[in-house]
Amino acid sequence: MHNPTAAMLVIGDEILSGRTRDANMHYLAGQLTEKGISLKEVRVVSDDADAIVAAVRALSSTYDHVFTSGGIGPTHDDITADCIALAFDDHIDVRDDARALLAAFYEQTGRELNEARLRMARIPDRATLIENPVSVAPGFTLENVHVMAGVPSVFQAMVASVLPTLTGGAPLISETVRLMRGEGDVAVPLAQIAADFPDLQIGSYPFQQDGRYGTNIVLRGTDASLLKTAAAIVAELQVE
Repeated sequence: MHNPTAAMLVIGDEILSGRTRDANMHYLAGQLTEKGISLKEVRVVSDDADAIVAAVRALSSTYDHVFTSGGIGPTHDDITADCIALAFDDHIDVRDDARALLAAFYEQTGRELNEARLRMARIPDRATLIENPVSVAPGFTLENVHVMAGVPSVFQAMVASVLPTLTGGAPLISETVRLMRGEGDVAVPLAQIAADFPDLQIGSYPFQQDGRYGTNIVLRGTDASLLKTAAAIVAELQVE
C-alpha cells in the first residue's frame, strides 16, 4: 500500500525575485516524511491570480494533499485566499469566525482591527480554519488544499495544527553509504541494484575529498530490513 502523496505550492514574487529565501519547503518535507506522506512536487508561482488558480487546480487533482505558503496577509498583493476560492468555485468574504479571532487578538494587543487587517478574515464559505497560535490570523483547508502563511514561524505552527488531522502511511527512513569512488565508476552496478529493489528510492550524490572523487549513495524506503539488505549490497561496491 502506497503512502499518501502531497505537493507544495509556494506563492510570492519575493521568492522568484531572490529577495526572500524559502525555508518552508525544507521544513514541510521533513514533517511529511515523518508522517508518512510523500512530497512529490513543489511549484513556485508569482502573485498572479491566473497562475495560482491553474497551479492549485492541477496539483489538487493530482495529489492527495496540497500545501500552499504565502499570500494570505493584509496587503493588496495577498490574493491567495481569493484564488483558492476561485479554483474551487466557492464564495469568499469576511467570515464571522475568523473576524472574531482577529477582533479578540487586536483588542488584547491594543491595536485597531482596520480594513487591511480584516482582509485576513476573508475565508471561503466551505473551508475549515487552520489554527495559528503565533499571530492568530487563520489559515484554512478547502477540499484537499491547506492554505498557510509564508512567514516561517507561522507556517510551521499551521503545519503542526494540520498534520494530526491527516492520515499518513509508513514513515520514510533512509540509509547512506559513502563510497570513495566516482559516480561513473558505480553507475552501472548501482542501476542494477535499483532495478533489484524497486520499492526503494536510490540516489547518488558526488563529492570531492582530498583530491579524490566519491559518491554518497542514499537509499530511502519504508521497510527497514529491505533497506539494510540493499545498503549492504551497495557497500560492496567500495574498493580500497
